[in-house]
Amino acid sequence: MPLYNEASVIGSVVAAARETFPNVVCVDDGSSDGSAEAARRAGARVVRHPINLGQGAALQTGIDYALGDPNCHYLVTFDADGQHRVEDALAMVKRLDTESYDVVLGSRFLDGRTEMSALRRIVLRAAVRFERYSTGVALTDAHNGLRAFTRSAAERIRITQNRMAHASEIVGEIGKKGLRYTEQPVQVLYTDYSKSKGQSLWNSINILSELFLK
Repeated sequence: MPLYNEASVIGSVVAAARETFPNVVCVDDGSSDGSAEAARRAGARVVRHPINLGQGAALQTGIDYALGDPNCHYLVTFDADGQHRVEDALAMVKRLDTESYDVVLGSRFLDGRTEMSALRRIVLRAAVRFERYSTGVALTDAHNGLRAFTRSAAERIRITQNRMAHASEIVGEIGKKGLRYTEQPVQVLYTDYSKSKGQSLWNSINILSELFLK
């Protein structure tokens, strides 16, 4: 879990996750509100960045840390704000265990359960079309933070985009490395809290700038 100033919710998010996934790693990305201690009290292993580097950097740090454990066979990226459901993550890992995929990506659009504004839906659909054109990876939801990887897939993916463009970079890595992928229907819980922390739609422009101007 990439973690940045989520002290009010991270304890409950970690506790719920650990009921199914006992090994939870939180990468505290320079938080100033006690997030790291709250995650640690809930039973997470906490790795800290001394300054805020961005969600992409936090994910890469967490992946590197998890791969340091030889008993790690699957990895899940999971948001710290309570938007993701543990049961969806478990279903994705089970598919990796029983089917011939390297990566399972969560999609909000496969079964229509996730509610969102019409404008956000339009922007996300546009992102999907762009990802298909630029990477050759056909997805219905290009920027969902819930993902499951086999160990070998995680070892082959390298995130260099520190901030929000990492989501596009991961999709590109899946295409370039020829990883076998599929999507899993998931429900994203847009609470008042998570919506207050969510990215602005204007960040879609920032993502493109990071990808092509950096």
